[in-house]
Amino acid sequence: MIEAAVRRARAARAAWLRPRLSRWAWVFDALLALALAVATVAGDLNRSYVDIGEPPPGGTGIPLPPPPPPVGSAGVPNSAQFVPFLQHTLPPVEPWELLAAVLTAAPLLLRRRFPLTVYWAVMGATVLFHQGQVAQDATTVVFASGLVAAYSAAMHSPHRIAAVLSVLAGMVLTAAFPLIPKVDGGVVPVLVLLPAGFAAHGLHRWRERLRILREGQREQLRRAVEQERARIARELHDVVTHHVSMMTIQAGAARKVLDASPDQAREAMRAVEAAGRTAMSELRHVMGLLTMSEGGTGDGGSDPARDVDLAPQPGLDRLEELAGRVRESGVPVHLAIRGSRPDLAPGADLAAYRVVQEGLTNAIRHAAGARVSVTVEYAPGELRVEVADTGGVPRTPATPGGGRGLVGLRERLAMYGGTLRAGRGPRGGYRLRAVIPVEET
Repeated sequence: MIEAAVRRARAARAAWLRPRLSRWAWVFDALLALALAVATVAGDLNRSYVDIGEPPPGGTGIPLPPPPPPVGSAGVPNSAQFVPFLQHTLPPVEPWELLAAVLTAAPLLLRRRFPLTVYWAVMGATVLFHQGQVAQDATTVVFASGLVAAYSAAMHSPHRIAAVLSVLAGMVLTAAFPLIPKVDGGVVPVLVLLPAGFAAHGLHRWRERLRILREGQREQLRRAVEQERARIARELHDVVTHHVSMMTIQAGAARKVLDASPDQAREAMRAVEAAGRTAMSELRHVMGLLTMSEGGTGDGGSDPARDVDLAPQPGLDRLEELAGRVRESGVPVHLAIRGSRPDLAPGADLAAYRVVQEGLTNAIRHAAGARVSVTVEYAPGELRVEVADTGGVPRTPATPGGGRGLVGLRERLAMYGGTLRAGRGPRGGYRLRAVIPVEET
């Protein structure tokens, strides 16, 4: 449950934190925000413009001289075609209007990092800006800033539903105030083609993001499969190598004393049988865990969780049993445990047990006639495990792939912040020494 909660927290954090932007993306957004802010302020400072009709409330209109009237077919001026032109003059701009004009574009600097927040900041500043007397040039630029903010919210926000609802709410807000500028007929194609271009680019970006997401999922699946294979290899190595080595030694001893001492041969064969049963039990445990998801619990089917003995994985509390089995094979083992045992995580407990198991297995295979000492020390903040032998003659020849057990141990210990040292001891022989951090409660 804790791991699932951590994964959910990481996924939520990844959803809020966007990928790192390139330098050119920051430069482009900064230039875009600066250009739109300057254009908005400059357009609003131009308080005089020419238009057709009556002056706006609060403004003044000065009639302009009409152009020469067109001449009719009879050479008589046609007065019905006269069009009244007025020069409008708005009141002086207020300081808060200039601040609102800057705020309609400045948030676009962060449009890729916080798209929804930037969108609503631009919309809020736009509504505030239109509470005053706004020049037509400024209205057109502000409308363009709103389009850029809406596009950014739709494209860069990880919250798809919230982004769609925000854009729809912004459309209603734009129509309600209203915030749509008056444009000439020549600008209409631009306003039609611009959203179409945004939509096409957005579709391309969406497909690209989907492709990258699928590739990332495939890569994660591949890594998970590789890690699971490595874990299975470690478990099988730890289970099989130890017991098979003991069985080999006991079978060899039984063969040598079979004629001279049948009783000792029978004892050795009983030890081989016991080691084989233990190995099979642990193998069934490992294989049962691996095949749990393959079996069913329906009628007529078998449930691997019931068919296999799911005993807990061994830990340091079973070291005496492990040492006893090794003593039965003829290898003297001295076990020393120092300190008070703290609460260990199951994985760390198993890792420490595997260290002792690997050290004893190496002594059985490669140090005939040696004595082995196992020391487990519970020190403040850490667990120390040491397996050392006095050296001897290898019983079995070197086989290809040797050292896999040490590699697996290092990987297992690294998961819990532990370390492993392997090499010759200060008085000869071979020594394994592992240190595992332990959280103090």
